[in-house]
Amino acid sequence: MAVPSEKSRALLFRLPEGVTFALQLAGPVTRFLAWVVDLLATMVALQLIGYFVLPLLVLGEDFATAVRVFLFFAVPIVYGIAFEWLWRGQTPGKRALRLRVVDAGGLRLRFHQVFLRNILRAVDLLPGFYLLGGACCALNRRAQRLGDLAADTVVVRTARPAVPDLAQLMAGKYNSLRAHPALAARLRNRIPPTEASLALQALLRRETLDAQARVHLFATLAARFRSAAAPWPEEFADGALADEQLVRNCVDVLFRARAAAAGG
Repeated sequence: MAVPSEKSRALLFRLPEGVTFALQLAGPVTRFLAWVVDLLATMVALQLIGYFVLPLLVLGEDFATAVRVFLFFAVPIVYGIAFEWLWRGQTPGKRALRLRVVDAGGLRLRFHQVFLRNILRAVDLLPGFYLLGGACCALNRRAQRLGDLAADTVVVRTARPAVPDLAQLMAGKYNSLRAHPALAARLRNRIPPTEASLALQALLRRETLDAQARVHLFATLAARFRSAAAPWPEEFADGALADEQLVRNCVDVLFRARAAAAGG
């Protein structure tokens, strides 16, 4: 469930598992700047496509003009749909301004939402320069234009990823996995960065989780690590490590190795 926050202009997502997180909503000005970047990109695309339209003049000037008008409206729509679907809610303009389109309820963005919000962009542009869409965005609590309202989407800011403080996370804790370099190597080879980041975020937010949700989450993560890095040494059999401790040790191995590689 998503709940608008009045003070910070953020959208709070409350999941059934007891996890609550917030996404900062993008305002009209930032969204307009992202649109300007995308407008420049589509103008370049239209200019390049225009060279292929020139041969159509042999079929008549009226026909070539009709094709130009069609492309003038079609290219920006296709541009928005293609990039937002392939880049998971981002266009070059949104990526440059660190914005992303997401489902207003916290669910995965679906194709019909991307299609609908871009088709209705022509309405939001009226009477020019996004005046209708900008006014709607400024007056709406979730900063949605008409296309967002119809597609049930919002545009949020994407924060820069913070460098994890592993020293603080692992302070005073012995990591028995370091004594097994082969096991550590299997973890680094078989766990993708996205899953490692997910486990790290779970550790950083563990104190904010409900007790039942916390147990279930770390049991799931631990099972994934045990399966991916099998076979494990005998000393780790039969639950020798608690699920949360195992996840913490695995994250320490994964991120310290990547940090060392980046530093090298």
